[in-house]
Amino acid sequence: METISLKLPPLLQSRLDAEARRRQVSKSKLVRDCLDQMLVQKISAVTCHDLAADLAGSLRGPRDLATNPKYLKRFGR
Repeated sequence: METISLKLPPLLQSRLDAEARRRQVSKSKLVRDCLDQMLVQKISAVTCHDLAADLAGSLRGPRDLATNPKYLKRFGR
């Protein structure tokens, strides 16, 4: 196994320390697991907008449907 070195800001370092203690693993193991999850398994944070971005704005209608009381007046009846 190769060794790498990295610099972490204090807040990230303290979060790493706390999570490693909580899981009862070394910081190296925790970093390896996180990298594996992000790089090998390709887990990403995809939003609904990301999935439907090509559809956003493609329909006609009021832009403020969710916030304008005029359009919510009979909602749920």
